[in-house]
Amino acid sequence: MTTKIQTVLLTGKTHTTASRREGAPRGDERVDIQLSIPGKAGNEIEFNAIQMHPTAEQLFAGAWSACYTGALGLVAKTKKVTLPTDMSVDIEVDLGMTGAAYFIQARIDVRMPGVAPEVADAIARAAHNVCPYSKAVHGNIDVVTSVVSTDAVAV
Repeated sequence: MTTKIQTVLLTGKTHTTASRREGAPRGDERVDIQLSIPGKAGNEIEFNAIQMHPTAEQLFAGAWSACYTGALGLVAKTKKVTLPTDMSVDIEVDLGMTGAAYFIQARIDVRMPGVAPEVADAIARAAHNVCPYSKAVHGNIDVVTSVVSTDAVAV
């Protein structure tokens, strides 16, 4: 059973893309995490911090986002679905209080443009069973996962 936060004190945000596009928007402009595929050339991970010390919530959201994005790829591969190059994951981790106790909670927004909504939703939900971060927090913190903007609507 998880505890709902009554008062949010701060939020760490990340925006993770599946590709290394120049000029891609960054979460809250405090931590820029560039990811690549392990075992491939250029697999370095960069943390370019605007503030001297990123918050624990930002770092946790960034690490979780990296892991979860990889899990999305693994699940999609098993379902024989090609993920779009403009797929992205936004994770927000809140630090808050209920009474005198501190807690964290998270929101995950997954974008898979061009992937049928029900397929994108199935991949996003199944990725939580693969991602070690998702497994670690399961049942311990409140997590809301949403699949947004998955299909462009023709006008």
